[in-house]
Amino acid sequence: MATFALGTQALYDFLHENPAVEFLPVDHVNDPRVIGEEECFVSINATAEVDLVGQCASETVAGRYWSSSGGQADFARGSMYSPKGTAFVVLPSTAADGTISRIRVSLTPGSMVTTLKNTVDHVVTEFGIAAMRGRSISQRAEALIAIAHPQFRDQLTAEAMQMGYL
Repeated sequence: MATFALGTQALYDFLHENPAVEFLPVDHVNDPRVIGEEECFVSINATAEVDLVGQCASETVAGRYWSSSGGQADFARGSMYSPKGTAFVVLPSTAADGTISRIRVSLTPGSMVTTLKNTVDHVVTEFGIAAMRGRSISQRAEALIAIAHPQFRDQLTAEAMQMGYL
């Protein structure tokens, strides 16, 4: 089931009159209730930054609007409804040639929350996976600091303590 496809001629040839692929309207494909009917559904979405409570800003870069949310929140929520489902939000730990942490105590001013903290299941960087579901604020902060780039962990810990997260 899909709403749209973008790719190579080989992809288009595969899709053409293929009975295994069904294109349906976006209000059906992205409906979290429909997604939740699939057992073991896994969603994988990218984000630009995440704060220490797990909110993801995927539509903005450096506080400026960059892109639409697509179906990120829909698929994350649908994964929650799916029996044995899980969702991942992925991002590199740094930006600007390693000078900026993408895991931050709070989102960059002007950034929009795309996926709510209570919908984020797992956050993944090149340093590991932070499980968010069912965790307290302090557990979330600790897990996210553990997958931040090592050069930013002390600073994030100090900021988390200032915020009362730790």
